[in-house]
Amino acid sequence: MTAARLLARTVRGIEPVVADEIRERGLGDVEHLGHREVWFRHTAPGPAVLGLRTADDVFLVATTVAGIGRHRADLHGLTRAAAALPLRGLLSARARCAPTAEPSGVDVSASFLGRRNYSRYDLEDAVGEPLAAALGLPYHSRRDGAKPPPGGLSWRVTVTGERAVLALRIGARPLHRRSYRRASRPGSLHPPLASALVRLAAPPAGARLLDPCCGTGTIPVEAALAGSGLSIVGSDRDPAAVAAAAANGAGTGVRWVVADAGALPVPSGAVDVVVSNPPWDRQVPPSGALAREPGRLYRELHRVLRPGGRAVLLVPDAEAAVAEAKAAGFALRGRRAVSLSGRHPEIVELDRRP
Repeated sequence: MTAARLLARTVRGIEPVVADEIRERGLGDVEHLGHREVWFRHTAPGPAVLGLRTADDVFLVATTVAGIGRHRADLHGLTRAAAALPLRGLLSARARCAPTAEPSGVDVSASFLGRRNYSRYDLEDAVGEPLAAALGLPYHSRRDGAKPPPGGLSWRVTVTGERAVLALRIGARPLHRRSYRRASRPGSLHPPLASALVRLAAPPAGARLLDPCCGTGTIPVEAALAGSGLSIVGSDRDPAAVAAAAANGAGTGVRWVVADAGALPVPSGAVDVVVSNPPWDRQVPPSGALAREPGRLYRELHRVLRPGGRAVLLVPDAEAAVAEAKAAGFALRGRRAVSLSGRHPEIVELDRRP
């Protein structure tokens, strides 16, 4: 049996974390990592691919097309390739992963790197129209901000350099759209990135995990859904945020607390792992003790963590964060930059020195 090629789309900067999850879950053999992409193969992919927590989405690769340059005329080659796809095999592989009702139409989402003499909508239409014709289905263009109706076959086109990749979404909706997110607020963390932070923290089974700036609860909920029998506490100074977190985390066993991150109601040395996205002073400004003294967060984390405990934080200014953490008694374990909504924060991994 010919192995199917799959493509996981990711937040920029966590591609290695996604690749590790694919290997750990036995979802296939990782081929290579690209810009926001992880390519992998599996002889018989199944529903388990939809369980990826760190990926934004997952697709079956339909084809790659060379020679797609910056001119509108170059799109003709992409149109011909779309019309010639082995659609029966692709749809059969998708059905094994995600059994669904008969599709209601075709829609396409596209992106490219570098300057082009065509728009993303030109790119989408160049693929969507021949695909819809071959499938005998209506094509739903995204021009003028139109939103495709649910129940369709969703395709993804990316062009990097002169190579285009055309792929078919496996799930009915993107993986990053979590069903538990009943409540959201400004500054809510992207769920796959939250899951990646938890994976980097690598809490052992039964560990005590704390998020002292939990907001609407994305990190604690992702930690709870990862399993391992963790004891998890999410806290925030804002009662409305904690109420939203409790709604999102219903049934997970997470304990929610209203507390100032600079003065936590937690005994010294009572926590094994801290995973958090502290306020960036953009959508969510610091408040309470942290507004007066931002470095207090690291002293408080050092207090509540056991010796040898670990903290994994998403911070906007890694240099300042690392300096404050070291002054509080942490050793830097690692750091990696990510791209998120036009910002470039860093994931900082810290170990608490005795």
